[in-house]
Amino acid sequence: MTGLYLDAAATSAVRREVLEAMWPYLTGDFGNPSSHHAVGESAARALAAARSTVAEWLGCRASEVVFTSGGTEADNLAIKGIALGAPRGRHIVTTPIEHEAVLASVDHLVRLHGFEVTLVPVGRDGRVSPSAFAAALRADTTLASVMLANNEVGTIQPVAELAALAHEKGVPFHTDAVQAAGWLTLDVHALGVDALSVSGHKIGAPKGIGALFARGRLALEPVVHGGGQERGRRSGTENVAGAVALATAARLSMRDREANAVRASAARDAFVAAVVAATPGAQLTGHPSERLPGTASFVFPGTNGETVLLELERRGIVSSSGSACAAGSEDASHVLLALGYDEDVARTAVRFSWGADVTESDLLAVAPAVADAVREVSGLAS
Repeated sequence: MTGLYLDAAATSAVRREVLEAMWPYLTGDFGNPSSHHAVGESAARALAAARSTVAEWLGCRASEVVFTSGGTEADNLAIKGIALGAPRGRHIVTTPIEHEAVLASVDHLVRLHGFEVTLVPVGRDGRVSPSAFAAALRADTTLASVMLANNEVGTIQPVAELAALAHEKGVPFHTDAVQAAGWLTLDVHALGVDALSVSGHKIGAPKGIGALFARGRLALEPVVHGGGQERGRRSGTENVAGAVALATAARLSMRDREANAVRASAARDAFVAAVVAATPGAQLTGHPSERLPGTASFVFPGTNGETVLLELERRGIVSSSGSACAAGSEDASHVLLALGYDEDVARTAVRFSWGADVTESDLLAVAPAVADAVREVSGLAS
């Protein structure tokens, strides 16, 4: 088995349809959408159309979409913007398995603005207990943030239930939906959330474009100051080509998501079963069923995850040990530690993630290569 990319959770290739849609706004229609002339007005129309398409994807009003440079900025704007926009207190509720963009934003508020944080623990399967979440909410809680699906182990959270519990206490609720995009519905009314972050490069748009849904009446303090673009919520000349790209990828996602999710879920289950059967000691991490269709993450006790990755790449299979944003760190995954794995086992993690173009037969061909790589690095190869 050679030449298979199984690191889609880190980034996806830009789709041809997306490239074709954005190309005019990198060339002839290059104007600044704030400029009051024909070239600028053409860009402004494209930006408005893109905003409407993203709003349709998220089930919200166009005025509630804020274009950003990606998921990290969207998370920063949500966490800092909501907490500082109209704080009723100085307390935030989140989980220890959030993306670094959320955790670092919360840490910023703790260090520089005197906030307190409660990290609601998760079980071995990575799920948040609604009762534990409800118990963490206080009269002075100003924001709760729980990701829709985890970027390392793929566990899906009961966000609609958690958001409803937060609203019972009058607490705004944000979800990081970056990894869920393309696989799960992101309808903000069905989820019941007040803010939701997405990133284009996970669904076939280029890196450098994302969006934040921020409910209409939600007070939001800007993180980036300047000319007051994006209704004053995010200054800076808008990335029109990027917005068009995100909208095009969102439209394709709306068209294909359900069918892709069904196929990928079946392929995932077959792959997990094949890896566990072929590889002694292999353990699937995260929830066994409430998980993303295109993610399967394992620990292989007695190995080193990075070494397994090298062996797999030598066999033409590209995967990862976890979040690309933490690549190069010598620390064990904060997600796996929060799930209760000890540091030695957490360092054996390998994450496989794929897009809709990867088939079940592709994945089944990978399973024996995984077993061979693990035997090689654990000294069990004959």
